[in-house]
Amino acid sequence: MKVFTGISQLYTPFRRVEGAALAVRGGEVCWVGPEAEIPEEYRGWPREDLGGRGVLPGLVDAHTHLVYAGSRLEEYLRRARGESYEAILESGGGIHATLRATQAASDDQLLDLARRRMRLLLADGVTAVEVKSGYGLTVEQELRLLRVVARLRAEGPCRVVPTLLLHAVPLGWDRGAYLRAVTEELIPQVAADGLAEAVDVFCDRGGFDLHETTGILQAAAEHGLQVKAHAEQFTWTGAARLVAELGGLSADHLELSTPEDWRVLAQRGTAAVVLPGAAVVLRKPVPWARAMWDAGVTVAVATDHNPGSSPLCSLWIALQLAVALGGLTVEEALVAGTANAARALGKPTLGRLEPGSTADFVVVDSASALDPLYWWGHPGVHSVYVGGVRVYPHQ
Repeated sequence: MKVFTGISQLYTPFRRVEGAALAVRGGEVCWVGPEAEIPEEYRGWPREDLGGRGVLPGLVDAHTHLVYAGSRLEEYLRRARGESYEAILESGGGIHATLRATQAASDDQLLDLARRRMRLLLADGVTAVEVKSGYGLTVEQELRLLRVVARLRAEGPCRVVPTLLLHAVPLGWDRGAYLRAVTEELIPQVAADGLAEAVDVFCDRGGFDLHETTGILQAAAEHGLQVKAHAEQFTWTGAARLVAELGGLSADHLELSTPEDWRVLAQRGTAAVVLPGAAVVLRKPVPWARAMWDAGVTVAVATDHNPGSSPLCSLWIALQLAVALGGLTVEEALVAGTANAARALGKPTLGRLEPGSTADFVVVDSASALDPLYWWGHPGVHSVYVGGVRVYPHQ
């Protein structure tokens, strides 16, 4: 039990509380409000003074690919000279380069690399992160990567949400045989072992078509797993509407999505996860998040951290891009990187500071709580708490 005081401004994130205090018990928020109005039942609890700093909910990064080995620097240089992502992929680069490096690395090496990336996110205030597999492709390799994710999850302190990602058909495989292996072996094994909470499918050129995606996601749902998709990134496929119609958690990317897609997402309550880092790196249009938001869609923003299209380790920068290029207000961007991102992961108690929510929060090294969304490249995070316990910097 503890009451945090000395908070200049606190965003829940839906409202701002001036001169705030926060009461935490058992890792959950039990009260939040003005310090002058602390209820009698909490006044005798131990206190921690945060020194007149601002407080925000812990950030939630709802789309990452943290478990991989190798670098795609050479590909980055080629794209900067004008080659397209698709052309590099077709020449054997792209994901295939990451597959080779990842499969050559040991489990311990993959864990260490993922741990380092997660520490960068944590230092920026990310307290929950989705981690996808996807750089294994075969049944054995995907299970291996998800077991690495399970080890990362067990270590903490970030809350890790594991997702099985089906990226593409492995080279040399018959498509039908691979789809049977995925739906009849991989997904049932993942569900039985509790290795993932959701299944994501890359539905696009070079990945899976809409019919194949439908079969994979239906198999996932039959085994009690949530569903989502990489949708409408390079080509329009209809995957966003498919996910919504299946009651899925989120449709991610959406560079080529349409107002009709947004209408269906809003109707079904499926989140739109916008990934501006990938759009900028690939020189694609950043999705107009403003229009999605105004259409009633739950808009989340994530880093899409991966070695090829988004080597980005700052969710703050992704949120700032959503403001500068996607049309969100600063306050909306905060919601998109906290409460809405948590909804995109099916974790409604994360990303907010309200009674019953988890006590994950960021202490800003400023009296102005929104400073991290103003200072590009230097968010000024003072400390990070998970479950009411400081986890960065270590005490």
